[in-house]
Amino acid sequence: MATPSVSFRISRNAEDLAETVHALSQRLVQLEQRLAAMELHLASNKQEDPAELESLSNVERLLQDCRLLLTTETLPLVTESETQRLPLQQQQDQDREPDEVFLDAA
Repeated sequence: MATPSVSFRISRNAEDLAETVHALSQRLVQLEQRLAAMELHLASNKQEDPAELESLSNVERLLQDCRLLLTTETLPLVTESETQRLPLQQQQDQDREPDEVFLDAA
């Protein structure tokens, strides 16, 4: 009588083990499918978009220009027309000074 119960336990354990192996196999197949999908997604993202590359290139150029502006000394920018007006403006300022003094005295 002891033999049938031991045999039953062995059979039951073997069946449980087979179900566990099957469940693990199914889970492994799902994980492999997910891995393949993720690899495909990453591979498609690696393809370079020309518009995105151009945009990044423009941003890089702007950053370089900003860095250049920050590193160079800031000199006043005077155009040619401003340099021609400068003596005329100084002369006009000198002409106005006596009037201003006269107004302050009154």
